[in-house]
Amino acid sequence: MTEQTSAEQSRPGTPAQEPRIRPVALGGVVFAVCILAVIGAYHAIAGLAAIIDHNFYRAQQNYAYDFSINGWGWLQLLSGIIVFAAAFNLFKGRTWARAVGIGVAVFSALENFFFTPYYPVWSAIIIALDVLVIWSLATYGHREAHKVYNAPL
Repeated sequence: MTEQTSAEQSRPGTPAQEPRIRPVALGGVVFAVCILAVIGAYHAIAGLAAIIDHNFYRAQQNYAYDFSINGWGWLQLLSGIIVFAAAFNLFKGRTWARAVGIGVAVFSALENFFFTPYYPVWSAIIIALDVLVIWSLATYGHREAHKVYNAPL
C-alpha cells in the first residue's frame, strides 16, 4: 500500500516545521510590556508624590504594615524604575527577561496589597493588571520567542 502523508505531518528526512506563533501569545507579550510600563510609571509617580508632599498620603490608624510615608515613597519610586526597566527588557525575547517580568509583576502585586489602605480601588486595579501580566508572560513560550526575535534555542 502506498503511504499517504498529510501536509501537516513531517516526512522522514525533512526538517521539522518552524513553531507556529499564536497571535494571542505574541499579543500577550506586547500587552504585558505596555501594562508593565504603565504600572512602572504609576509606581514612580505615586512614589514621587509621597516623597515631595508628606501629607499626600495619610497615615492609617491600626494598620499592621504601616510604614512611614517617606519610606513608602522611596519604595514606590524604586520599584517603579525597576518595573519600567523590566518592561523594556522584555522585547529582547530572552527567557530571563520573561522570568524577571513575572517576578517584578508578583512584587508589584504584593506591594500594592500592602498599599491598599492608602488607595484601595487603584491598588485593586493594579493587582488585577499584574495578574494579567503574569498570565501573559507565562503563556508566551520559548519557541515563539525564537521565531519572533531569532533568540537562540
